[in-house]
Amino acid sequence: MAWQQMLDNIWFIVSHLRLQDVVDMILVWSVVYRILVLIKKTGTIQMLSGLGVLAILYILSIWLELFTFNWILEKFFSNLFVIVVILFQGEIRRALAQIGSNPFFSDVSALQETYVIEEIVKAAFAIAQKGYGALIVIERDILTDYHVEFGTEMDCKVNSEVLQSVFHPTSPIHDGAVLIRGGKIHSAGNFLPLSKNPALDKNLGTRHRAAIGLTEETDAMVIIVSEENKSVSFVQGGDLRPASDMSYLRQALYDLYGLKYKGVEYHT
Repeated sequence: MAWQQMLDNIWFIVSHLRLQDVVDMILVWSVVYRILVLIKKTGTIQMLSGLGVLAILYILSIWLELFTFNWILEKFFSNLFVIVVILFQGEIRRALAQIGSNPFFSDVSALQETYVIEEIVKAAFAIAQKGYGALIVIERDILTDYHVEFGTEMDCKVNSEVLQSVFHPTSPIHDGAVLIRGGKIHSAGNFLPLSKNPALDKNLGTRHRAAIGLTEETDAMVIIVSEENKSVSFVQGGDLRPASDMSYLRQALYDLYGLKYKGVEYHT
C-alpha cells in the first residue's frame, strides 16, 4: 500500500507538471551547478565554511540566550547579501563574463592541450640546456588569483620561443613565473608564495620553495628549471619530482590534462 501511494503521488506530480515547471527546474539546476563550479575553481570553500560556523554560532546564541552575541550575529546576517557580494566580487564578475562568453563548454580542446604540452616541454628543456632558470605555472581548477602577485599581462598563445624569451637573463621579467591559464600564457613576471613547510630540504632555493608554496595552496602544477644544475623538475600538491627527460615531463603533463600518452611510464 505504501509503494502504491508513493507511485500515485509521483504520477500526480508528473501529470500536473507544466512546461514552465520544467524550464524552472533547468534554470535552478544551471544556477546551482554554476555556483558549485565557481566554488571549486576559486577555492573559496574556506570562506563558505567560515560562514557556516557563524550560522551555527548564531543558532547556539539563540539557544543559550547570549543576547549581545546574538545581536551582533543578527546584524551580520541581515547584511549577508552585501557581505557576500563584497567578498566574492571578483568571482562573480569572472563567472558572469564566462557565462556571457560560453556558458557551458569553455574547456580547451584536446588538440590544443596537446599543442600546449609539446610547447611547454620543448621550452623547459631548451631553457635548461641554455642554463637559464624558469618557473612555469599551469593553472587547473582552482584559480591562483588569491595566491599570485601578478606581473605583466600577456594573454598570448603558448609558444616555446615566447617562453624562452621571457626567461632569457636580459628579460626584465625573467625572475618571475609564467602563468598558463586556459591554454594561453596569461601573464609573466608573477611572484608566488613561498612554502612555510619547515620539513623542506634546506638546500632548496627560492624558486623551488615558491613552486611548492603555490601547489600547497592550489591544484596547479609548477614546472621548475634550475639554472644551477640545468635540470627540470615539477611540483604537484607540494610534491617535488625531477623530470629526467622530455618524455617523463610530457607524460606528467598528459596525465594532468587527462590525455593518453604512449611513452615512458609515469607513476603519480
